[in-house]
Amino acid sequence: MAASERSDPTRPRRWLWRWGVGLAALTLLAIGLLWHLNYNDGVDITAAEPAPADAATLARGTYLARVGNCLACHTARGGVPAAGGRPLATPFGTVYTSNLTPDADTGIGRWSAGAFWRALHHGRSVDGRLLYPVFPYTHTTLLTRADSDALFAYFRGLPATRAQVLPHELRWPYSTQAALAVWRALYFRPGGFQADPAHSEAVNRGAYLVQAVAHCSACHAPRDRLGGADWRDLSGGMVPGLGWYAPSLTNAAEAGVGPWPEAQIVRLLRTGAAQQGVASGPMAEVVFHGTQYLTEADAAAMAAYLKGLPQQPAARPDAPPNAAPSRLATAGAKLYEQHCAACHGAQGEGVPGAYPPLAGNRAVTLAQTENLLQTVLHGGFGPATAGRPQPYGMPPFTLTLSDTEIAAVLSHIRGAWGNRASEVSPLQVLQMRQASSGNLR
Repeated sequence: MAASERSDPTRPRRWLWRWGVGLAALTLLAIGLLWHLNYNDGVDITAAEPAPADAATLARGTYLARVGNCLACHTARGGVPAAGGRPLATPFGTVYTSNLTPDADTGIGRWSAGAFWRALHHGRSVDGRLLYPVFPYTHTTLLTRADSDALFAYFRGLPATRAQVLPHELRWPYSTQAALAVWRALYFRPGGFQADPAHSEAVNRGAYLVQAVAHCSACHAPRDRLGGADWRDLSGGMVPGLGWYAPSLTNAAEAGVGPWPEAQIVRLLRTGAAQQGVASGPMAEVVFHGTQYLTEADAAAMAAYLKGLPQQPAARPDAPPNAAPSRLATAGAKLYEQHCAACHGAQGEGVPGAYPPLAGNRAVTLAQTENLLQTVLHGGFGPATAGRPQPYGMPPFTLTLSDTEIAAVLSHIRGAWGNRASEVSPLQVLQMRQASSGNLR
């Protein structure tokens, strides 16, 4: 380097200026990319409305709203159906669901069919705001426009209810549109359902129902720390904000139904109970509000799709065979005789049609113990359905048994009658007791 260049006093300022220009250019490029991915949807929400819905369209919209479980989220406890206001806990704060009745000021009374389609397909509200993915536009983006219009006709036909929804309670920066735009750029792309020509019409119909209408992977997909996921993945994950584990639908050791007869899968979807298992926790709510209303053909289509999912190899048991019961499990055997054997049987055999068996029950031997802990602490209740109107339930033991006693009972049943799963510690019970206390409102 020449001496004149080394002594040039403006050289640091030129480099600083170039660095600043480069940073500004990258910032503008990033902003432009975010705008393109989030706001460049091209939907005309002022376009002429479709013809008034006929009876068939209204019936179709009613059916889709039921099967899609819309009212379960968009109805506050004790509130008017579809008027919103239900608090949904997330790892980032609480989101309150919107009012879907046709009230002009607090609902969708001023919305057009195009605005409703944009919300479902692109995740943007009528005023252009980006919607939080608690509303599953990551899945409803796959809905056809005809199904979107049918849903819109259904909601527009409900009684208008003035119900102002509370503002969301999200922590900064998750409460900002900028953070949401980045999240969407990472995890969301608008799209439509693509039928697989290698599969039958029924299997493709089942795929559409699972992926779009029922949005199953909203619970059954494993999520990362930002709440993102591969929305085609059904390999299991924690349900955000609820403390329940949605077991894998691609693993027969969890909730995979590949080995099941198709008729039993249909029975589980429509009644909440099959020979191989009973729906409980959040899945019981899904059956109660949603899948029990499936037509026989659609239930069979979902069953065919779920049965055909590629299955993961079964994992090895996480407890050694023929291990001697620990002191904790031995204490649990006595507690089981006192509190559990009358319903579930001395050998964990259960009562057909009433109480599920515990011996060989994959819900008992899951590596994740959250569902067992929730059930023992707060009770286990199957859904009341047309096919099973008076299901048997299990009372809560949160006030009856201590943390150590619950750990002992669960450790016993996870290691008895051929079950081979790790024990549960009193600390795990305490942690679940504390965590779930905030999810009971």
